[in-house]
Amino acid sequence: MALYPTYPLQTERLTLRPFTRGDVDAVFAYRRLDDVALYLFDVALSREECALAVQQRIAQVALEAEGDKIILAVELTETGALIGEVSLIWRSVDARQGEIGWIFNPTYHGHGYATEASNAILDLGFGPGDMHRIAARCDVRNDSSWRLMERLGMRREAHFREHAIFKSAWDEEFVYALLWQEWHAMRHPESSD
Repeated sequence: MALYPTYPLQTERLTLRPFTRGDVDAVFAYRRLDDVALYLFDVALSREECALAVQQRIAQVALEAEGDKIILAVELTETGALIGEVSLIWRSVDARQGEIGWIFNPTYHGHGYATEASNAILDLGFGPGDMHRIAARCDVRNDSSWRLMERLGMRREAHFREHAIFKSAWDEEFVYALLWQEWHAMRHPESSD
């Protein structure tokens, strides 16, 4: 089942929308930071690299085939400030599997914005996306990321030790996941009795 969401997606405090060319400076404000890039596959990006990344993201707004991504800009509805991005990747069509991710400007950490935006992406994947399971992964040292996964109701399914070379060293990775029925029970507790 393909997924063509209607944008923007609104939460209590946030607007999740497709990227535009005008987002380059806001993205560069956080993607240029070494501490943001520390646990990403990318290194800190130059402004030109951010412009290319934003250009790619502009077209990543629907899921039509396995491997497709929806990557949305997250902005504060009240001010219009772009504070980060969230993603949903279609990992398996047959098994109805997805993966979510996020990158946020550290200036906005500690306000629950990543939790709010990620919950909206889970609702998109499990609702109109009809996914059965959505996973997320992070470096085990990335406490804020795996704690976010736990706040989302995801369960730790794996702890991979020295399974890949990441930025010239062996890495350790946590994998968390949530099933449709678990998401449904959280969103509709009255119907799970």
